[in-house]
Amino acid sequence: MASFIQESAKLLMAARDFHYLLNHDYPRKPSLELVGNRHNLSFDERHLLHRGIFSDSDASARREKKVAIRSLRGQDIAIDGYNVLITIEAGLSGRPLVLSNDGFIRDISALSGRFKKTKATDKAIRLVLETLNHAKPRHALFLFDAPISKSGLLAREVRERLRNAELSGDAEAVRVPEQVLIGFEGIVATSDTAIIDPSPRVSDLAGHVIRNRIKPGSLIRLKV
Repeated sequence: MASFIQESAKLLMAARDFHYLLNHDYPRKPSLELVGNRHNLSFDERHLLHRGIFSDSDASARREKKVAIRSLRGQDIAIDGYNVLITIEAGLSGRPLVLSNDGFIRDISALSGRFKKTKATDKAIRLVLETLNHAKPRHALFLFDAPISKSGLLAREVRERLRNAELSGDAEAVRVPEQVLIGFEGIVATSDTAIIDPSPRVSDLAGHVIRNRIKPGSLIRLKV
């Protein structure tokens, strides 16, 4: 994905065209195909637009429900485990990230289904736990997708590290984390729009860690 780490005039024009269509209520998938074909975008460039550009109304609605890390104190938080860790790992590894126009930082490497634990995973977990220790939520629940290989082992490790960090919390591998995350009564930590949109309060936990503890040089922002 190194080909589009630097914004190009073509990519910026495509982003603005895509944004225009979304703001005029054109369907997302056909709009992306139309813009991608018109500007001869690669698969990766199209994926960047998909992850980074939203209509003004959607972006505004997500910003309004976004909760600052300092507001986690005394609150329950449910963490979309793979979503958060993979995003932070991308920042640690220098993989491209996009600061979307809805204010959330997203990984654009599409690794979730092929996730394998690495040294970067260990560091990502440590950074998350250090952030939570400072924020002091009442309870932190990490949820991992059970169908992904070794999710149970990862959940057990996170559970132990929560205990060692003297944080109130738990970690579970469940078949469909979205079923727990959507409708969770506390704060949900994710950048997944399918979870953000139906949730009343959301934290960009990964984005906070990236901005404050990593500060990557591969953060892309397409100004539309």
